[in-house]
Amino acid sequence: MSHPATPPAKSRQRVTLAAKADRQLLYEQSVQDVGAEIDFVDASFLQLRGRRARSLREDFCGTAKVACEWVKRRDDNRAVGVDLEPSVLAWALAHNVSRLKLAQRPRLRLLEGDVLSTRCRPVDILLAMNFSYWLFKRRENLRDYFRAAYRHLKADGVFFIDCYGGYDAFKVLRERRQQLGFTYVWEQASYNPISGDLTCHIHFNFSDGSKLPRAFSYDWRLWTLPELQELLAEAGFARTLVYWQGWDPETGEGNGQFTPTETADADAGWLAYVAAVK
Repeated sequence: MSHPATPPAKSRQRVTLAAKADRQLLYEQSVQDVGAEIDFVDASFLQLRGRRARSLREDFCGTAKVACEWVKRRDDNRAVGVDLEPSVLAWALAHNVSRLKLAQRPRLRLLEGDVLSTRCRPVDILLAMNFSYWLFKRRENLRDYFRAAYRHLKADGVFFIDCYGGYDAFKVLRERRQQLGFTYVWEQASYNPISGDLTCHIHFNFSDGSKLPRAFSYDWRLWTLPELQELLAEAGFARTLVYWQGWDPETGEGNGQFTPTETADADAGWLAYVAAVK
């Protein structure tokens, strides 16, 4: 008596590293250094104003890791994070706010809304980092945002933004940086010299050959430091300071140390902070 052939076992589909990856966590690991950022704004505010800052607002806060770091620093520090995207704010609550101590959590508020119109009590420090404000492509729109930042600062408050540039900033290029367990890829996909429009993507590649293409995409205008300083002045700020990153000759990269300066070299790529003093 013949028996029917045994059907082959179903092959298990391999789950790739990319499929298991959390793009928000990858971003935090490869782009942000919240400890260094808070060190910088905390020390700079103290130097500029002669007192410790207590309140901070993080615009375009995303996962709110910076705001969380701020409330960890001192028992009387308070922070507000503002972002339009509810899903990323939910991620922030689940992954970052939930890790705060119970006594720290009431000192942090996350607000879903437009940074132009979302109101909160005036703060000592307001941040717009990771070039997030570059989504405002027209002068009048960026000036409106800077005016909104001005309104949300205390009388002696300071507004901090970051900026990058150099002649490589105008190029179509890809840069790779090896991280623990993955490769971070920064792509400047297109630049229009007539409008200043800049399109960029972040990709993540993994050791098993899988990829997370365009995990993040940005449609920006590439703003220059003179333009930013002019717009900050038009928005009402009394003065601005540019903090230029130093250079490590051994690594051939920035050393993470930022010093106020009025002159700098025409480097291929540079990173700076701008402090706008009310």
